[in-house]
Amino acid sequence: MAAVIVFDLYGVIARTQSAEARQRIIDLAGTPGERFWEAYWACRPAYDAGQDSGAYWAAVAERLGVNFADVPALVAADLDSWCQVDDAMVRVVHELADQGHRLGLLSNIVEELVPMWESRHGAWLGRFTSLTYSCRIGVAKPERRAYEICAEAVGAAPGDILFFDDNEANVVAAREAGMAAEVFESPEQVRALARTVTFGR
Repeated sequence: MAAVIVFDLYGVIARTQSAEARQRIIDLAGTPGERFWEAYWACRPAYDAGQDSGAYWAAVAERLGVNFADVPALVAADLDSWCQVDDAMVRVVHELADQGHRLGLLSNIVEELVPMWESRHGAWLGRFTSLTYSCRIGVAKPERRAYEICAEAVGAAPGDILFFDDNEANVVAAREAGMAAEVFESPEQVRALARTVTFGR
């Protein structure tokens, strides 16, 4: 296995939404949580694939049969909820890059978040050979094409890539696309598995 490691962003390097952030969004939406999150996630794939925020929130409102009072506030609260990083994993990124590993990122992410991440976290994102964002390629995990585009971007065959994601469905899809893939557990897990890869080019 070559020394090419690709990471998902959310749930691996970035933190997922906190309980406080989720409650803030619910309060702004004015909709019961269970119904809201069902609609929120059901409409998300198109948003991740490049749909604009206005169309996304209109789709969520339509699915719920409501009108949101303050869509700009919802957009802002939602974006802010997805901007926290796990410092322990950032250290792992720097370590792996220093050791000579080629790194790639494959993230389901909405367009508005990309400049926020790149402006706030450019130092460690700059350690990656490639940054593959679903909103920029028009396809999101677990669709096979997302993994193929990522492999092309990082300059490696799928079989030469070790991929980490916190979502088992995405890991299964990565394996079906030919990658070695693992469900992310911890920085220690990544370090241990990174030690097993070789530096063939």
